[in-house]
Amino acid sequence: MITVKAPGKLYIAGEYAVVESGYPAIIVALNQFVTASIEKTENIGQIVSEQYHENSIYWRRQGSKMVFDNRDNPFHYILSAINLTEEYASNLNKELGLYNLYINSDLDSSDGKKYGLGSSAAVTVATIKALAKFYHLPLTKDSLFKLAAIAHFDVQGNGSLGDIAASVYGGWIAYHSFNREWLSAQRRQTSLMDLLNKPWPGLDIELLDPPAELKLMIGWTGSPASTSHLVDKVALGKVKDQQEYQVFLKESKACLKEMIRGFHDQSIKVIQHQLRVNRKILKKLSNFSHVSIETSTLQEMINDAEQAGGAAKSSGAGGGDCGIVLIDKKLSTRELLKNWQIKGIKQLNFNVHNVTEL
Repeated sequence: MITVKAPGKLYIAGEYAVVESGYPAIIVALNQFVTASIEKTENIGQIVSEQYHENSIYWRRQGSKMVFDNRDNPFHYILSAINLTEEYASNLNKELGLYNLYINSDLDSSDGKKYGLGSSAAVTVATIKALAKFYHLPLTKDSLFKLAAIAHFDVQGNGSLGDIAASVYGGWIAYHSFNREWLSAQRRQTSLMDLLNKPWPGLDIELLDPPAELKLMIGWTGSPASTSHLVDKVALGKVKDQQEYQVFLKESKACLKEMIRGFHDQSIKVIQHQLRVNRKILKKLSNFSHVSIETSTLQEMINDAEQAGGAAKSSGAGGGDCGIVLIDKKLSTRELLKNWQIKGIKQLNFNVHNVTEL
């Protein structure tokens, strides 16, 4: 039996702007995993997961219509990852076989609610890693990222793929997204092998070294959010108000540039200041796009953290899920955690995960 893991992630800063080619975000990989195990079988293969059930489908109301969204179903990412990795294997003249694939996830709560840790990205990465070992495929972090990014993008069709990068490279990363329109065009006219070997326009992934005194805290609101749906809504807001959107992009890029400098200079003060700046930038985006990024519970979580001496903001698409706090390790967080508990905010005791080998 072959067993591999892929970590979940949290966005620290740069959300929404990072969907545009070349715009940066800072993301961290966490020690919560999707585990994929694979074994050879005869006659018939199966995909088994305790968490994911094909008969669970998600829908929302759009006027009088029920709208179903396959992007919320992890099985579509697993199948896309399988198809793409087997295409890669076929190009390397590997004989395709039958297997059982077992998927297990730490990225949801015990009652099945999502924490917002990038489960669709982690399951895509874990599936490809398992199949690459099963078929003895050559795999670097760069080729794993590209395979997983293509497989994920084929299903989701939007987003920055930064969660894929975090799951592949681990640790703290500065991620500049590639041009997805270019990828769409390349998928139609370029072979998979050529696409894996080409440089991708705008793509840049840099491992960051955090200051030793920097502590990351995570607060979960207990209210899951759909990233794909929220990104869609911001895209509509961008079309309606291009001028405001361009200001948002410019401000986000300047903020992230300074925040990355804070990591290079090992300055917790610079990092915290820019985290607060990024929160204000996202508030402006929320106002003109009419997307609820910072819910009332997230706002309370952030206010409590600021009073304790930390810098805090929503993480990822917002609309629920997690908030993050960057605080000096020397400061007491006892009062902060007590306030969170009173408000029903759960601290997630997850640590940063560094990926040393595939």
